[in-house]
Amino acid sequence: MNAKGKHMAHSGVKHHKEHVTHGHEAMVADFRRRFIVSSILTVPVVLLSPSIQRFIGFSIVFPGRDFLLWFLPSIIYVYGGYPFLKGLVGEVRRRIPGMMTLIGVAVSVAYVYSSAVVFLIPGEMFFWELATLIDIMLLGHWIEMKTVAGASRALELLAKSIPSIAHVVRNGEIVDVPVSEVKPGDKVLVKPGEKIPVDGVVVEGSSSVNEALVAGESKPVSKKPGDKVVVATVNLEGSLVIVAEKTGKDTYIAQVIELVRRIQESKSKAQDLANRAAKWLTTVALSGGAITLAAWSVVGAGFAFALERAVTVMVITCPHALGLAVPLVIARSTALAAMKGLLIRNRVGFERVKDLGAVVFDKTGTLTKGEFGVTDIVVLSDSLSEEEVLKLAASLERHSEHPIARGIVEYAERRNVGFYDVEGFKALPGRGIRGVINGREVMVVSSGYLREKGIRVEDRRVDELTRQGKTVVYVLLDGEPVGVVALADMVREESRRLLGSLKLWV
Repeated sequence: MNAKGKHMAHSGVKHHKEHVTHGHEAMVADFRRRFIVSSILTVPVVLLSPSIQRFIGFSIVFPGRDFLLWFLPSIIYVYGGYPFLKGLVGEVRRRIPGMMTLIGVAVSVAYVYSSAVVFLIPGEMFFWELATLIDIMLLGHWIEMKTVAGASRALELLAKSIPSIAHVVRNGEIVDVPVSEVKPGDKVLVKPGEKIPVDGVVVEGSSSVNEALVAGESKPVSKKPGDKVVVATVNLEGSLVIVAEKTGKDTYIAQVIELVRRIQESKSKAQDLANRAAKWLTTVALSGGAITLAAWSVVGAGFAFALERAVTVMVITCPHALGLAVPLVIARSTALAAMKGLLIRNRVGFERVKDLGAVVFDKTGTLTKGEFGVTDIVVLSDSLSEEEVLKLAASLERHSEHPIARGIVEYAERRNVGFYDVEGFKALPGRGIRGVINGREVMVVSSGYLREKGIRVEDRRVDELTRQGKTVVYVLLDGEPVGVVALADMVREESRRLLGSLKLWV
């Protein structure tokens, strides 16, 4: 692929990653701007309002005051109230009145009537009520959008995990193409250390694959011809040729991204309840306003007086607290859950957590660290010590990037056993590693390699480690087993306290 093609591929992937969160972040910025502008303009509106001046006991009167008192709220109504007016139109078209309808009706009635008071009829203006209502609702929706945008960063991280380039085998040659151009049936080469770009089936090669991203399991999974692999998982030590089965939006990761997106768009029980309440309050507001207008007109109070009372009823019916409290509660609960590492798949289900009587854990990465650590060393030769077995294994593993290798090397470093110089290091994909130390061949291999070579290790200690579900690797010296290193996913220090607190809570 030429430089231009690579640049276009990179740009396309970059655009995809940016698009994941752009929508929510743009909405956050938009609500923030509208809230700031409206709040600044609200200050003079409140100070110039006759009702506020009478309440506080001061007066600011100058030529053109009423016009200014109309002009500033007009900006707030049009600019700050636009999201609610747009929502009002949408809900009316769908014939599902909700919170947007209630807010839109309240601010529109207040604005139209107050404008009429300035230019046409005598009465009381509701500009400061209109402005503060819009400010409060903008604040609530801004906070809610910030929460959604924060959650959408999970989508960006998932999108970044997808490789942008795939090595496709065509006519016996390797061609680098954008992942978006890979089609089902294409053969894809995945080199050691690379992420797998598609969902597919291994047809050539053998290796171990780190599937922690999709399965949470810290233990690498051996892959050979016929085994399935998933996009964004990491090929560790051997080359693999994969036949693509699913690409693009059909891959596992793409489906996870879509799931998270739906989670973000889902409504909680509190939101549904607020919308149902808003529907009834809209009916109550309009009915109450109409009844008030008719009642005062019947008793002969005059149309202007009756209209002012009707507008008052409709304005005060809009629940400022409901519009602010629901987004705040949702934002706070979601933020607290995120701080504790919880991905909320269903908000209604999340609200039902208080009724739980039992908790079931997937231990890997939850109660455990998701990292391998050495738990046991078994010596199979009378001529070697435990420390010598560890030193041989760690000296070889120091040249490998395998998760098991990191666990053994870190353990050896903590015990300060030191390392030998290794010559002729070689990885055996899916089976182990080999090298020469002090003129003798040393291998660290899996049980599969021993079965392949017909080597038997009969030791009750090793059988017990295997029964416990630990990962066991064998240290061979000149082809003879001399030791065993057992590893397991290490339990988190706080897991015991967690389970204890849950037991008390339940």
